[in-house]
Amino acid sequence: MRRAAVAVAAGAMAVSLAACGSAKESGDKSEPSGSAAKGDNIKVGLLLPENKTARYEKFDRPLIEKKIKELTNNKAEIQYNNARQDANLQAQQVDTMITNKVDVLILDAVDAKAIKNSVQKAADAGIKVVAYDRLAEGPISAYTSFDNVEVGRTQGKALLEALGDKAKDSQIVMMNGSVTDPNAAQFKKGAHEVLDGKVKIGKEYDTKEWSPDNANANMEAAISALGKNKINGVYSANDGMAGGIITALKAAGIKVPVTGQDAELAGVQRIVSGEQYMSVYKPYAPEADAAAEMAVALAKGESLDSIAKDKVSSGSAKDVPSVLVPVTSLTKDNINDTVIKDGVYTAAEICTGKYKAACDKLGIK
Repeated sequence: MRRAAVAVAAGAMAVSLAACGSAKESGDKSEPSGSAAKGDNIKVGLLLPENKTARYEKFDRPLIEKKIKELTNNKAEIQYNNARQDANLQAQQVDTMITNKVDVLILDAVDAKAIKNSVQKAADAGIKVVAYDRLAEGPISAYTSFDNVEVGRTQGKALLEALGDKAKDSQIVMMNGSVTDPNAAQFKKGAHEVLDGKVKIGKEYDTKEWSPDNANANMEAAISALGKNKINGVYSANDGMAGGIITALKAAGIKVPVTGQDAELAGVQRIVSGEQYMSVYKPYAPEADAAAEMAVALAKGESLDSIAKDKVSSGSAKDVPSVLVPVTSLTKDNINDTVIKDGVYTAAEICTGKYKAACDKLGIK
C-alpha cells in the first residue's frame, strides 16, 4: 500500500460549518494535558461508519491500524467496530469504547449531529476524540478530512468540462449525498458554486444513506419527470451512487457524463470503459496517517502543533486542530499517474475481462 506524505493546502485554511461555539466547547486539545504522558502501551478505539462503500474496510481501517502500530512500536491495542450505516449502533459502540477505557477514539460518524451526545460522554470520561473524514458534533479534539468544498468544485468543473460549449444549453440532474453527512453538504456547496448559472439543474436529490439503490430510484424518477432526451449530464457525489445512476441511465438508453468520488475500483473501471466521466481521487494514506498521528499524540498527552496546521469549526466546536488533504480529479487520462502510481490498484485489478481492450487503448499498465 502506498505511503504518501501528508499534503495540506497552503495558507491558513479554515472550513467553518458554523460560527458559534465557545473556546470552552471547542475541544481544542492541541496542548498536552495535565496528566502524565503515556508510553506506547495505549488503547485506541476506531469506529468507521459503514461497509457499503469499499474504501473503509479496504483502505481506511488497514492504513490507520498500520500507522498506529508503527508509531507505538507495535504496542498499541486497537479496538475496531463498523456501524454499518446505523447511527444508534454507533452510539452503542462509543459506549462500549468508554466502558473499555480506550485512551483515544478515532470516529467517522454515521450521523454527525446525532453522535454529539456520545462524543460528549467520551470527553466526560477523559477520552479524546479525533473526528475522521466527517466533522462530528461535540467536543472533538482533532479532525482530519479532505477539503470537501473543493471536492464539490472539482466535480462541478469536470462536469462542465465534459459538457463543453454545450453547457449553457444543457440540463443536468444533481444527486447529492446523505443529509446526515456534513461532508455531503460541503460537496453540494462546492458543486453549486461552480454549476449555478452555468448549466440548468433540472432535478436535485439528497440521497438517503448514500445508497446506490436510492440513487437508482431517484434517477429513474428524474428521467420520468424530465424526459430521456432532456438530460445532458449527472452530478453524482460518489462512485457508489454513480453505479446506480448509470444503471438507470442505461436502462433508458441514455449516455451522458456522470461524476463520482472515492476512486472505487468499479468507478475506475467505468471511467476506463467510458460509462463514467470522472471520480475524485482522495489519497487515503495521508488522511489515515494524520488520524493515527493525532490519536497517538493525544493518547500520550502530546501537542498537536507539529501535526495539525489548520483549524476547523463546527456548530459545537471552534478552532479544532485539523489536517486537510487535497484531492485530484481522476479521469481516463491520469489513471496511471494516480491510483496505479500510488499503489491503490494494479493495472491487472483494473483491466479485467471486458476492460482489457479499453485499458490497452488508454495505455494503462
